[in-house]
Amino acid sequence: MEYETVRGEQVPKIGLGTWRMQGEICRQTVHAALEAGYRHIDTAQSYDNERQVGRAIEESSVPREEVFLTTKVWPGHVDRTAIRGSTASSLAQLGVEYVDLLLIHWPNPIASTAEVMAGLDDCRDEGFTRHVGVSNFGVDQLKTARANADAPIFTNQVQFHPYQPQRDLRAYCQAHDVLLTAYSPLAHGGILRDDTLRELGVKYGKSPAQVALRWAVQQDGVIAIPKSTSEDHLRENLDIFDFRLTATEMVRVERPSRFKAGASFLRSRFGV
Repeated sequence: MEYETVRGEQVPKIGLGTWRMQGEICRQTVHAALEAGYRHIDTAQSYDNERQVGRAIEESSVPREEVFLTTKVWPGHVDRTAIRGSTASSLAQLGVEYVDLLLIHWPNPIASTAEVMAGLDDCRDEGFTRHVGVSNFGVDQLKTARANADAPIFTNQVQFHPYQPQRDLRAYCQAHDVLLTAYSPLAHGGILRDDTLRELGVKYGKSPAQVALRWAVQQDGVIAIPKSTSEDHLRENLDIFDFRLTATEMVRVERPSRFKAGASFLRSRFGV
């Protein structure tokens, strides 16, 4: 495993996303991931699976302090009291005394950013979380959040893959020591059909998915949280640290395309 160091904290370059995982499948998947070597688990209030994630952590052989645990506050909680109360509920669901990282899940256009960030700061001050951050924030929104937060913004979790490389946001995060956490790093499975990634995979003896993940985490200040319920794929997603793409190959992989990003999203939702 490789790590990214942000503000003195080491975070695994690859973690497990749990969006759309429910019930026993979620518990089993998180448990299998921990046993396979994952040490970063990401969940959210809106996923409705915090209880299952917590059970898996409790039942695993991995001590709690070795797991970097992230959850996200539903953006409908727009005042400090609601944010604090919902976070306390998340801790109860997870069965833990704290999370390592607490994010606001989406920017809310009718909420006060100052109030939201104050709520996250309160949670940090009370020991509910060690770090705070945001998710799905653009550059201007991130600037506003940073200006209104007492605690440093640890990460911005966004959709990030070869077709949606977030160039401006990535540059801003790198310049200001904000970790970029990539969700859907495999473009909802769309990269599996990519000829460039297939070609590079043949060269390195890797799958297109492994090449895409290597491209993501090889960049400074970027980690990825791919989702999978397959034990084979869980292990495959970790097996990306024994090769390195050249500078030329990194450029070849990164091809911004709204069409491909959109098509991959639609396939994941509607099977088209």
